[in-house]
Amino acid sequence: MDMYTESRNRIESIDILRGLVMLIMAIDHTREFFHHDALIGNDPTNLQTTWPILFFTRWITHLCAPVFVFLSGTSIFLYSQKGRTKRQVAFFLFTRGLFLIFAEIFLVNITLQFNYGSILILEVIWVIGLSMMVLAGLQFLPFNVLLFTGIIIALGHNLLDGVNVESPIAAAIGWSVLHKTQMFPVTQHFSLLIAYPLLPWLSLMIVGYCTGKLYSKEVSPNYRKKFLLLSGITVIALFITIRFINVYGDANVWSSQRTPLFTFLDFIRTTKYPPSLLFMLMTIGPALIILSLAENERSSVTKFLTVYGKVPFFYFVLHLLIIHSLALVFSFVSGNGTGSLQGSSNKFAEVGYPLWVVYLVWLFVVSALYYPCKWYGKYKASHPEKKWLSYL
Repeated sequence: MDMYTESRNRIESIDILRGLVMLIMAIDHTREFFHHDALIGNDPTNLQTTWPILFFTRWITHLCAPVFVFLSGTSIFLYSQKGRTKRQVAFFLFTRGLFLIFAEIFLVNITLQFNYGSILILEVIWVIGLSMMVLAGLQFLPFNVLLFTGIIIALGHNLLDGVNVESPIAAAIGWSVLHKTQMFPVTQHFSLLIAYPLLPWLSLMIVGYCTGKLYSKEVSPNYRKKFLLLSGITVIALFITIRFINVYGDANVWSSQRTPLFTFLDFIRTTKYPPSLLFMLMTIGPALIILSLAENERSSVTKFLTVYGKVPFFYFVLHLLIIHSLALVFSFVSGNGTGSLQGSSNKFAEVGYPLWVVYLVWLFVVSALYYPCKWYGKYKASHPEKKWLSYL
């Protein structure tokens, strides 16, 4: 995730935005392990069963993955500007990408499941890694060509929604890696879920990479701030316009619901798996505005956010471990055993907790992670000679 490790040269607005979405991300992961609806498989965005607070608890977390991927691209550009050749950047991106894919398979999946072995889930860490490996080659393209490529993929990838590849299995998996979220039963007892296909997420990383040019020394802060603000407003306006037309950009068309509020909820209920054009516009627009507003913002709140924003991979793995461990403790104390919390065989899945408990646990988790993140951020910044830290 964060590759721009030189502390004295960090862009604080980027750390602020990244820290914000990391805290928001923990809400959804806490919900998945504690909320009674999540534990029995109810979709919080299902308009037939949800209610507004639950809907927005899930919806606000849609910001997280797109911003992670987008800012990863921005950080790559900043990393490349520190006197490194494109070959050096390519080597680092390729090897860092391999490391992240390895981490997704052997670290994140174990942390998520604890009973690792029945399903392999490839999500955001995997797709960041894979996108880095692809960008290792694409960064050799002329800047304008690369930017055009990213925009075209973002605008046009939904044209591929109707393409289905079912056999042979290798071709089906290959197509899923590129564009389609899909589960594959590999054996009777093992399945592969490709939750984050490459193309749409790669487009976000490319556009994020090109956005990094705004942070070059020759660009004035005032120009950057205005550009980001206008870009964010334009992206949101584009989202509203295309969504209102209701013809292209998302597989789920919106319609009038039982109340104006639920009609609005349907309007913003866009597709994440894989991310549609409208999903990306809906999330990146506000992110650009936040980047603009955070440009010169210095307060206790922003200082708090940067603690998390400087160590995203460390935070990501640790917060999953804590949330899952707490869920096991809650289940054990409740007398429901400590089996898999995401399987119907566990009694905890029939109990769970209301939403207010989810928010209390979330506050505890992010508070507990503050000092570990602060320590690791200082350690990483004070040891630039330890090159292996740039992979974490």
